[in-house]
Amino acid sequence: MRIFVKLVGVAVLIAAIIMVSGGAAKTWADSDCHGLPNAATLKALLIGAGGNNAGGLFDGIRMWGAVVNRDGALCSLATSTGDPTDVWPGSRHIAIHKAHTANGFSLDSLALSTARLYTFSQPGHSLFGLNVSNIFDTKCLGAPGSNKGLNQICAGVITFGGGVGLYKNGQIIGGLGVSGDTACADHEVAKRVRNNGGLNPPGGALVDDITYSSADGASVFTHPLCFNTFRNGVFLGNELPAVGY
Repeated sequence: MRIFVKLVGVAVLIAAIIMVSGGAAKTWADSDCHGLPNAATLKALLIGAGGNNAGGLFDGIRMWGAVVNRDGALCSLATSTGDPTDVWPGSRHIAIHKAHTANGFSLDSLALSTARLYTFSQPGHSLFGLNVSNIFDTKCLGAPGSNKGLNQICAGVITFGGGVGLYKNGQIIGGLGVSGDTACADHEVAKRVRNNGGLNPPGGALVDDITYSSADGASVFTHPLCFNTFRNGVFLGNELPAVGY
């Protein structure tokens, strides 16, 4: 009889915990991805951001997008195309890297796009080696159209354009990574997705914008030009040709 009473007590306790937590059907993604674009919304935002002088090889119309939450866990993946194989397969994983990087190195008071990390991470600069500081987890590798990695922390670091922090009410809530074109076009599309989704940082859509020495003067935040580089609808030039090889 005592054992029965104890079992009943345990059952009541478990039931109470379930009620407090919102029910047994509540999942990790229900709470931790709140306020971030799901796959369908991300796809629509990617489609809306392509074209219109995004630049690059494809004018930003063939893109992978990835969103992580503040913990770095992958919340959504999408392509701007109906067929995911129409986008570079390698860009699936790069987009995740970029989302993780932008989230991991941005704060409420400092939005830091992956484009602004380029010079810092070059040989002879203060953050050289940053790219190998958070190794991408191979459990998140997947073919185009695969959801492998969702609800997991995939990690990875990319220090060229295409990743931006996502904000709500002045606070960072995650990161967005975009890949599928040149790094410069990736940044343009990511910036547009964030703006159109109402997820800009406190300083506005351009507070962590990509900078180029040819247009802005050299600085530690400088990113090199890419092929067919546009910024905010204005053509800025092309990547310099190879010299010496």
